[in-house]
Amino acid sequence: MAAAEPDTHEALQGISLGDLDVLETAIGLRELGQEVSGLDGRTFALVKIATLIALDAPPASYAWQIANALEEGVTPEDLLGVLRAVAPQVGGPRVVAAAPEILLGLGLALPEGE
Repeated sequence: MAAAEPDTHEALQGISLGDLDVLETAIGLRELGQEVSGLDGRTFALVKIATLIALDAPPASYAWQIANALEEGVTPEDLLGVLRAVAPQVGGPRVVAAAPEILLGLGLALPEGE
């Protein structure tokens, strides 16, 4: 087992849990990426969600990005639109895998049997 400083251990735990404050502090790339992109906050957030879908990203990634997107004024309808827009390029399985993560990120219930 490797020895880690307590701050490092806490930061890694926070990142693995999707803790928004830890992610923002530890990674801090959101604002820099948006500034360089030239996109407004809402568009930037939608692009990030589309990228998660395309990459078949892990579930914890969605919680953070959806929270950021909602802060930028993205609506649940916008997120459904992103799913529909990327489906032809990424394929049905990735869209189906992303939908429950988006539901959870929005604080909505999963379908029965999930």
